[in-house]
Amino acid sequence: MSTDKTSWLPDAKRNGEKVAVLTCYDYPTARLLDEAGVRLLLVGDSLGMVVLGYEDTTRVTLADMVHHTRAVARGVAVTGQATVVADLPYKTYDTPEEAVTSARALVAAGAHAVKLEGGRKFLPQIEAILRAGIPFVGHLGMLPQSVKEEGGYKIKGRAEEEAAALEADAAALAGAGASAIVLELVVPAVAERITQAIRVPTIGIGSGEACDGQVLVLHDYVGLFPWFRPKFVKPDPEADLGPALREAAKRFVLRTTGYFPS
Repeated sequence: MSTDKTSWLPDAKRNGEKVAVLTCYDYPTARLLDEAGVRLLLVGDSLGMVVLGYEDTTRVTLADMVHHTRAVARGVAVTGQATVVADLPYKTYDTPEEAVTSARALVAAGAHAVKLEGGRKFLPQIEAILRAGIPFVGHLGMLPQSVKEEGGYKIKGRAEEEAAALEADAAALAGAGASAIVLELVVPAVAERITQAIRVPTIGIGSGEACDGQVLVLHDYVGLFPWFRPKFVKPDPEADLGPALREAAKRFVLRTTGYFPS
């Protein structure tokens, strides 16, 4: 399990290069994004909502993640360019042993690194993953897998105590050997402090422009899930694929049946 596909991330930070990340869940999308030059693809457990139709990510299983990681890995294998990071789903890393077993399953499916949600509380799991030779990406701030416990998606770092905890978590993850850290819905000023303090890239999502890179759920960015779009997402002005797909299907119905659906 080589780190060749993740070692460029700290180098990118040192060189001042921004990191563009999009989520990906299937073979053709992986090929297209890889061909477009997206250097890091995240097989996110966000697939629970935008692909599987769940209300949140907590129902996503390890089998789901393995299935979709395999598809993405097959797409990337055509050119072999992009780095594939896969999420460890909810309740699959409660112990260090379970974390390693789950991480190995994702690597066997084609992931180059794994990501889990949480800070210092999960250092035993993170260190076990890294000792197993599996590159790791952190995730701090708003943690989607904790949405039920927290009662919704809330911005993190508003209180100074919470901001200090986020900074300490980021320092601990970077010190342990994380290749990068996702910062989700973190107050931008706090995200900027974290970015300046650690040696590995921060990948922001709704956390301001000062992060070393940005990640978006692809379906949010290109309008492929038109029923909901987070407020922080700036959609591609030339891509609105959900309505376009709906209209294309209507035209197919018209050509086939002779009537245009209402």
